[in-house]
Amino acid sequence: MKNIAIQGVRGSFHHIVSQKFYQDDCHLIECDSFDLLVKKLLSEECDAAVMALENSIAGSILPNHALIDNNDLYIEGERYLDIQLNFMALSGQSISDITEVHSHPIALLQCKIFFDQYPHIKLVESTDTAEVALDIHKNQIKHRGAIGSALAAEIFDLEILAKSIQTIKTNQTRFVLLSKSLSTHNPLQVNKASLKFELNHQRGSLASILNVMSDCNLSLTKIQSLPKIETPWSYGFFVDVTFNDYHNFQKAIAIMKLMAKVFKVMGVYQNQKNS
Repeated sequence: MKNIAIQGVRGSFHHIVSQKFYQDDCHLIECDSFDLLVKKLLSEECDAAVMALENSIAGSILPNHALIDNNDLYIEGERYLDIQLNFMALSGQSISDITEVHSHPIALLQCKIFFDQYPHIKLVESTDTAEVALDIHKNQIKHRGAIGSALAAEIFDLEILAKSIQTIKTNQTRFVLLSKSLSTHNPLQVNKASLKFELNHQRGSLASILNVMSDCNLSLTKIQSLPKIETPWSYGFFVDVTFNDYHNFQKAIAIMKLMAKVFKVMGVYQNQKNS
């Protein structure tokens, strides 16, 4: 059984993703922050960690990109999760009985239009969606609601008062599985990679390296720049590429390493976007 670190508690979306990676064959190590999650992984208190990396509405989670890069962690796999936000509370209550709802500020923002229908409900920011559900269950708090997954409602014995209350119904988050070292992969079972590079300040340097990807039949699925704090106005580039031929990928890597000032492979794994 693997020890897997997640941000949040049981019933969180990170918990759901850990189940997608390992079914129920893992022991959860709950972390109240992504910084703590990384520390658990670096200290080998866990075998792997699940981390949210980007959202289809909010975009990239830049601090998490930086955590992976700065701590030399590696991406072993990815999962895309459809985020369905449900309004829940202790059973036996109706929406008219709820006077306040506590949740993560992003969840509150995504459900604001729903709660505009109920001006008697006060919105209160909290740190984690599932942790609010846990608190309501543990302390049997009436008149307080939570926003979270159906799994959280099941685990903490709460009643779902309204399902899928987020304004934008199509809302996906991409999660990655992190490890401390880059594992050996089967070339026949991988078709996606996450890369990071830094370039010299000269005209066309970014275009040239992107042309290498195109010439080697790599499909660029994401590009994200991140400022280098120690060097003002310098940037690192994080890219995801997919490929059909592993040899083409190796060829591209060999060329890009020569072109870039700094270059590293942050993970090679199977693309799950269309699986």
